[in-house]
Amino acid sequence: MLTDRLIKRIQETRAPIVVGLDPRLGQIPEYIKEAVFAEMGRTPQAVAEIFYVFNKGIIDKIHDIVPAIKPQIAMYEQYGAAGLECYTRTIEYAQSKRLFVIGDIKRGDIASTAEAYSSWHIGRVNIAGENHDTATANYITVNPYMGFDSIEPYLADCREFDKGLFVLVKTSNAGSKDIQDIQTKDGKPVYVHVGELVSKWGEPLIGETGYSAIGAVVGATHPEEAVELRKLMPHTFFLVPGYGAQGGSGKDLQGLWDGEKYGAIVNSSRGITGAYSSGKFTANEKEYALAAREAALEMKADLEAYM
Repeated sequence: MLTDRLIKRIQETRAPIVVGLDPRLGQIPEYIKEAVFAEMGRTPQAVAEIFYVFNKGIIDKIHDIVPAIKPQIAMYEQYGAAGLECYTRTIEYAQSKRLFVIGDIKRGDIASTAEAYSSWHIGRVNIAGENHDTATANYITVNPYMGFDSIEPYLADCREFDKGLFVLVKTSNAGSKDIQDIQTKDGKPVYVHVGELVSKWGEPLIGETGYSAIGAVVGATHPEEAVELRKLMPHTFFLVPGYGAQGGSGKDLQGLWDGEKYGAIVNSSRGITGAYSSGKFTANEKEYALAAREAALEMKADLEAYM
């Protein structure tokens, strides 16, 4: 089962960390941009190549110390077909380095539309009786706002192709309270009801470690709610955004861990990929990937201190 394999890799690296690959052109080292622009011009195709070169450099330096990456598809989609090709190439290269990939797509539709999203991102596209791989991340993020109708189409591909979901439950952004914290008639906030549903949906896909391939997104910026959800969802593996740039720390996460099985994987994006320009690490722009490695190791130490 997928989450069993992810947990095994987390145990091997002792780093419950996923590195978010959310490139922005303004944050890419100038020497990479100058070289590609000189060859390809200032085009979407050039930006896609710049992103791939940058991502590949990060992956080469962190693949042995962390178990996973999480590319945010919007950063690639804005550059059209070339950007989506970069997204796919990044996934393929990361997986060739034994990294698990969480495709951060946050899709939330129903019926044939959800089936189409699933076919591309975690399943197979059937063309006149023949199946073809496309993006095929290991996990994707999905939005459950439309109810089970928006989740069910993905479950068949999760079962058939050993893939997984992380369903939005209590997100890290400040505005999450506007909907997720609303008290329902029984006195429970919306996020608790969603958590209960996600736990139920994941029951058929629980592996040997006791965790399901259907996980939950639970923000590091809401530590009390995270502890509440951990107790409510004992078989649900958590994807935890909000560490670092959004204010979350290892201390905020100490209620999430489950001994050697961990029970969660924590995302850091800019804090790792942008470490070279933070002034915290002694690195020039050509050592951006080395700085990313140092930042990942620092994050690992911070998490370990509170496990």
